[in-house]
Amino acid sequence: MRDRIIKLLSEIDNLKANNPEEYEALRIKYLSKKGVISSLMSEFRDVPSEQKKEIGQKLNHLKTAFQERISELKKELESSSVQTTDFDLSRTSYPIPLGTRHPISLVKEEICDIFNRLGFSIADGPEIEDDWHVFSSLNFAEDHPARDMQDTFFIQSNPEIVLRTHTSSVQTRVMETTQPPIRITCPGRVFRNEDISARAHCLFHQVEGLYIDKDVSFVDLKQALLYFTKEFFGSETQIRLRPSYFPFTEPSAEMDISCQICGGDGCNICKHTGWVEIMGCGMVDPAVLDNCGIDSKIYSGYAFGMGVERIAMLKYQINDIRLFFENDVNFLHQFQSAF
Repeated sequence: MRDRIIKLLSEIDNLKANNPEEYEALRIKYLSKKGVISSLMSEFRDVPSEQKKEIGQKLNHLKTAFQERISELKKELESSSVQTTDFDLSRTSYPIPLGTRHPISLVKEEICDIFNRLGFSIADGPEIEDDWHVFSSLNFAEDHPARDMQDTFFIQSNPEIVLRTHTSSVQTRVMETTQPPIRITCPGRVFRNEDISARAHCLFHQVEGLYIDKDVSFVDLKQALLYFTKEFFGSETQIRLRPSYFPFTEPSAEMDISCQICGGDGCNICKHTGWVEIMGCGMVDPAVLDNCGIDSKIYSGYAFGMGVERIAMLKYQINDIRLFFENDVNFLHQFQSAF
């Protein structure tokens, strides 16, 4: 038996397996219940007593050596299989569904694209702002309600620092550093201290616009907004401008569009009026121009601002603003056709 063990040990290094079938044949030949090692173990009972210790140690060494070699062959096969495969076996099985863009991103970019055709470029600015750019430069009085804690998130350690409540702060930054003509849209995220409900949220998105040049009139504003409305909502859509008040524009107006749901006949969405308010607008107050270093005696301009969520809710007929922030895959999949 000693000679047979020595012979088997010499065979170990020559064991090869080029495929799973050859590996399995070697495993069965040497390590199965009817294999070579098991046969030697059965014969061990006939070994003379004085040789049992020596032969037993050699048998155990032989069994361990074959187990290690067979394991090595298995690892070699697995490694070779991964290296020669032309795809990642850990990836999700095919077909992999395409993702989709968020409806807020789709609507925001469509708005900016329409105004880009009118010559508006995109401007950006910080979300964490100072009081001057958010309020004071825009003609907000010290006692204006928008400065109240109910509307604005202030930094507790420094009340002069706030989370911007509108992207008008971007407009003031551009006016401070650029001389007219200025024609920009300012898309971005804004924050207000409001209770979250189906129609309101503490954070949302805006697109604001600003046009400053010589001899800019309210007629120019109306024409630009009419063009936007018909491009975005359809050529049959009508607009209505109602007098309003904003600290940074004078005169000011709120713009309504004919309801997209009922076509102006009246429904729950438009509160049976046939009109839906989508934005505020007006001529830039001369005080704002002067605050930002632009001569109001030479230049005039208009500004407008709209909530992207409200526009998206009208476009896609969504009745709860919270759906935009819940990352529900079933909700987002509805917009794959717009990808």
